[in-house]
Amino acid sequence: MAIYQIEPPKKKKNIFNSLSMNTALIAINVLLFVIFEILLRLNVLTIDLIAIQPANILQGMYLWTFLTSMFMHAGFFHLFVNMLSLFFVGALIEKIIGKKRFLKFYLIAGIVSGLLFVLSAFIFPADINAYAVGASGALFGLIGLMMFLTPDLKVYIMFIPIPIKLKYAAPGMLIVLWIISIAGNLPIGNVAHLGGLLVGLGYGFYLKKKYKRKIKVINKRFS
Repeated sequence: MAIYQIEPPKKKKNIFNSLSMNTALIAINVLLFVIFEILLRLNVLTIDLIAIQPANILQGMYLWTFLTSMFMHAGFFHLFVNMLSLFFVGALIEKIIGKKRFLKFYLIAGIVSGLLFVLSAFIFPADINAYAVGASGALFGLIGLMMFLTPDLKVYIMFIPIPIKLKYAAPGMLIVLWIISIAGNLPIGNVAHLGGLLVGLGYGFYLKKKYKRKIKVINKRFS
């Protein structure tokens, strides 16, 4: 069954229309992870040139890391978990809002989550020299958007064996990760996750107001 798109795809055929933007993003993430890892191990690059760090940004240095940090991960497992999540979440969102909207939103969510991470250093001074990498901020942006587009879609999270409606699962994931990071003293980018989620909720609210009828159809399709 076809998904009711907010903006129907153009009928003109070309290479761009035949490719999945989500698949392309996954491929770029994997490729850049490998390239960055090699260059870091060869000492061609330093972590400051790739990962986002509040101390650097607040001094006006390495501003491009708002973008590069989105395509670098802290290890293979980090990459695998994020790309597996993107494979499922991104594919659905792309079908609903279209390739161009999907790409723009993905990048904006990731950049805004990085910005909130930097600003959080004013509240948590100890994090000013911390580094952040990964697609998690953008992913939580997609999840926040899904809370408006498909709130009743049942999903599996973590190791819970029963499906949970997305409108409950999304904030639940955020809370669980926050608890894990505090209890285990793990460097999880909770503030960045929150930033991405808020961007997704904001965009979802906008789409729900602009495309009321279509959003109702989508909600019904996944209820």
